[in-house]
Amino acid sequence: MGAIERAEFRFEPEYSVIQQNGAIHVYKNGEFVEEVKFSFSGESPNLEELEKIVNEYCEDHDID
Repeated sequence: MGAIERAEFRFEPEYSVIQQNGAIHVYKNGEFVEEVKFSFSGESPNLEELEKIVNEYCEDHDID
């Protein structure tokens, strides 16, 4: 699962199948901004769910 890019932001997901949780690391112009945590079920997070998390983050932070 690769990174998602929006404007000058890069969102890098990582997750643990055993713990059924993960985080999306948010970078702006290569600098770490914050970590957005999430949980999931199954063998890996659904790509659509990750896109939704990123889209909500962008809306909340006025990122185009």
